[in-house]
Amino acid sequence: MTRRSITKRAAIVAATAVVALGTVGTVVATAGPEQAKKPSQKQIATLFDTWNATLQTGDADKVAKLYAKDAVLLPTVSNKVRTDHAEIVDYFEHFLQNKPVGKKVQTVVNVLDSDSAIDTGVYEFTLTDPKSGDKRVVEARYSYTYEKENGVWKIVNHHSSAMPEG
Repeated sequence: MTRRSITKRAAIVAATAVVALGTVGTVVATAGPEQAKKPSQKQIATLFDTWNATLQTGDADKVAKLYAKDAVLLPTVSNKVRTDHAEIVDYFEHFLQNKPVGKKVQTVVNVLDSDSAIDTGVYEFTLTDPKSGDKRVVEARYSYTYEKENGVWKIVNHHSSAMPEG
């Protein structure tokens, strides 16, 4: 659960409590300034395309810049949880040696609001062994949690794990 969604859920609970107490009269809800438009599921799903294209650059720092400063990465081919920029760069320096090319197999997007969304599903990566040139395909489950920071979508949580039944 993101920081933002915890606050929203608390607000929903508080609003429900007011209604449950039996508010008398007419309540008019206003949003104040016009609320930002929620992105479409397709817009969120295409954030993966940006991430995948950035992998193709081979630049671990560029990939890591797609993550928020306090992001958590639970990577596919490492047992170490990555929680800061340097650790995320370190992971991708090793992962990118395999020239990964990702492709989504199944995706489910939940747009939480105008500034946060979750993309989960299954993807596969074609990896090339740097020594032999042999290619192999790895299928994995994934989840990306995105939040907007200064108008830019950032990954705040990314989990990827190889399929257990394979």
